[in-house]
Amino acid sequence: MARSLWVRRGRARLRAVALIGIDGSGKTTQAHRLAEALTAAGQPATYHRNAGGRRWLGRLAHRLGRPDAQRLVGRDGLLAVESVLRWLAIALALLTCLVTGRTAVMDRYAACQYASIRAHGGQRWERLARVGYRVFPAPQVTFLLTVDPAEAYRRIERRGTDHESMRWLTAAATAYRALPEYGSFIVVDANGTPEEVSRRIRAHLTGWLPGDPPVPPGGARPPSGGAGRDGPVPAQARP
Repeated sequence: MARSLWVRRGRARLRAVALIGIDGSGKTTQAHRLAEALTAAGQPATYHRNAGGRRWLGRLAHRLGRPDAQRLVGRDGLLAVESVLRWLAIALALLTCLVTGRTAVMDRYAACQYASIRAHGGQRWERLARVGYRVFPAPQVTFLLTVDPAEAYRRIERRGTDHESMRWLTAAATAYRALPEYGSFIVVDANGTPEEVSRRIRAHLTGWLPGDPPVPPGGARPPSGGAGRDGPVPAQARP
């Protein structure tokens, strides 16, 4: 039964796949790679970076002599701006792929906003965000890239374009695990090299990327509760 569901899902057109996780988990790298792999396999795909403007606000804050974006606009101001900008980015991405018929490879999605709000301690904003983001369909597959916060911190420092504190990275990682949608995510260990992580992701999309190897030991794994087993890929629960 599981195998037949997997095959049927594999034959359907892949409309949207999302990659989520804390900063430094490799979302952007893997989303670009996945879009290229799908396109090469005959499934035209487009990369979409659904950023919330946090990095841009952080740079603006530094120019104005503030330590970070939150000190510039306040916690509530930051969450409001981030929620609106990410909503607009996702809406544009979905509309573009609807018009073009290409697969949307989402670098961040609604769950990223919910996790950001929780990590900031703004739970009342989450209720409002979920009302607004409810209009978006759930991606057929959502990969949660998990990485040790210390490793994520090292990666961010190496790229040198921004900065995140260990406290924030740890809070964000905890927030993702606490989301009610967590059970529907395909959890991928992203501590390895980009090539290793790419193989783990692709192994869960064999219906659309035929010929890829099976999931390697220690690769993508389901959270407790059984979601994301190597059978039918679960659809993300609608926020």
